[in-house]
Amino acid sequence: MTGGAGFIGSHFAKNQIIRDQWESVMVLDLLTYAGNRANLASIENNPKFYFVQGDICDPSLINELTKKSDVVVNFAAESHVDRSLLEGDKFVMTNVVGTTNLLKHSLANKVKVFHQVSTDEVYGSILEGSWDEKYPLAPNSPYSASKAAADLIALSYFKSYGMDVRISRCSNNYGPNQYPEKLIPLAVTNLVQGRKIPVYGDGQNRRDWLHVEDHCLAIEKIIDFGRAGEVYNVGGGEELTNLEVVNILLEVLGKDKSSIEYVADRQGHDFRYSVNWQKLKNETDFHPKNTFSEGIVATVTWYRENTSWWLPLLTKN
Repeated sequence: MTGGAGFIGSHFAKNQIIRDQWESVMVLDLLTYAGNRANLASIENNPKFYFVQGDICDPSLINELTKKSDVVVNFAAESHVDRSLLEGDKFVMTNVVGTTNLLKHSLANKVKVFHQVSTDEVYGSILEGSWDEKYPLAPNSPYSASKAAADLIALSYFKSYGMDVRISRCSNNYGPNQYPEKLIPLAVTNLVQGRKIPVYGDGQNRRDWLHVEDHCLAIEKIIDFGRAGEVYNVGGGEELTNLEVVNILLEVLGKDKSSIEYVADRQGHDFRYSVNWQKLKNETDFHPKNTFSEGIVATVTWYRENTSWWLPLLTKN
């Protein structure tokens, strides 16, 4: 697993140890600003868990690690849109060059399944309806463009070499351990500190929300029951505007709308994301287990009770 000390990857790693269906779980992470060893604390001493600090762009390291692997799950990515607008070259290096390096050595060392964790942002923006997996890719940020490129390279390994590559494109995630630059953890940590929540534009941009544990479940389903060379959309069926999310957080934390600070809209800000995930349901019997109303309360509680986890991150670059 690459990027396994990050938000989604760490949840997936812990789940695989709990499931106890894999012989071992090896996490590779460069431990950049969003990678945090503390996310893996509960499994650090498990004899089936191994941690390697390193870069997916390192050919010799990836060659050695893929020799020992049957399944590769690529969570490693630069993923924050705002950062991609300032440092797009870093996103190309990790998301495109790094993924290509993983694919190259996974093929050479006969990895059985390569799962590429992607994003619904590769489709661009949609005003009505929902994207299915055959919808044309139309990314609008350096981040989403780099992920779209990685998806296409991954699929080329299936088409050119017959490699078992599977791709998941998920809607917005939330839950414990998410780095506090994303909307929900940023809002919660700001409110806990008595600060305002920055809201882009008029707050009407719409997203579909999925709890991180349900995203991990979907990936497990795709690895267990999915098909080689296929793309699977993953959604939660919980579509809300950014402002609606913020208002829910205000209510949960007992704050009023004076805690909202409207700021200039982001460049190229996609208005709406919506995926059709019927294919995933039909082929793997995936259904989210967490409703947003329940999941968001539990998430807020986690951040309130774990200030020692996120406070140090606010000064980490």
